[in-house]
Amino acid sequence: MLSPRQELLLGKVVDGFAESGQPVGSKALAADPDIAYGPSTIRNELAVLEEQGLLAHPHTSAGRVPTDSGYRYFVDHVLPKRTSTAVAPRAVELTLARREVAEAMRMTTETLSQVTNLLAIVTAPPIATTTIRHVEVLALQPQVLMVVIITSTGGVSKRVFAFESPVDPGLAEWAAAYLNEQLVGMGLGARMLHGRLEDPSLPATERAFLTQLAPAFTELAETADDTLYVDGAARLLGEYRFQDLTQLNQVMEMLERRVTLLSVLSEALAERDIYVRIGRENAAPALQGLSLVAANYGLPRRNLGTVSVIGPTRMDYAVAMQSVRAAAVQLSHFVEDVYGES
Repeated sequence: MLSPRQELLLGKVVDGFAESGQPVGSKALAADPDIAYGPSTIRNELAVLEEQGLLAHPHTSAGRVPTDSGYRYFVDHVLPKRTSTAVAPRAVELTLARREVAEAMRMTTETLSQVTNLLAIVTAPPIATTTIRHVEVLALQPQVLMVVIITSTGGVSKRVFAFESPVDPGLAEWAAAYLNEQLVGMGLGARMLHGRLEDPSLPATERAFLTQLAPAFTELAETADDTLYVDGAARLLGEYRFQDLTQLNQVMEMLERRVTLLSVLSEALAERDIYVRIGRENAAPALQGLSLVAANYGLPRRNLGTVSVIGPTRMDYAVAMQSVRAAAVQLSHFVEDVYGES
């Protein structure tokens, strides 16, 4: 553990570098009214912090910059003690009431990116966790039917079926009534879903008709991917000057290939509190020059997704962590209301 003086200086270097993007020198620190030490004392302490791997000394400047280890110590030990002096971030006001989940995810991502000036990413609840709210079986033409499924998240799925001969309107009406009676409230990923679509106790005609309509339900869950909402890519690329073109390409590929992001963010689902990975703490090569701050949201006994920001290691961690946590709390309240209506 560092001494209080060393923690103060480390925190000031982190703050100064985050604000200016330039190495912080002992003269600038000595001029800070919060620091009551002379330049020589400050230089000695900075040298100790550098020996411990918490600061680095670029060749082009006399100042210091935080290392990944320095940021980690700052996040774990310095930030928690700043109860009265922490910079208050702008409020993450989402106004989510009564909106569909897709709109809530998009709105959260956009707002979080604006508040933090970082790349914001929100993973939506997997479709297999949603339930069926209502089913319609509509006759578009005598031989063409459309099955409409409305889910608990507000999503609407439509599937058109063509038959070789005209469909009995009474059979279509029966199917709508049966599907609403048997499937409403059931999860799209539930095993019982298939059983109710293939009920052997039904007459042969009705059972065969349901078999033809079944893909509207089974394929919806099987083919759906977890959805990512991303905003602020331009902010990330503009804020972080990539000197290594290889890493720039990796970041661009990561943003294009969503599966990599989903894999990275899935690790945050197991965390109870805020999840912070700094620089080389990130397993993904594309993120090893960046920092990730994430928190999960969901129901009281089940996490459904994550809220996160990605940016330079010199990001304002206080703002990023508080903003991500606030957005996750609001999304949790929102999905509790939505899923509670299922």
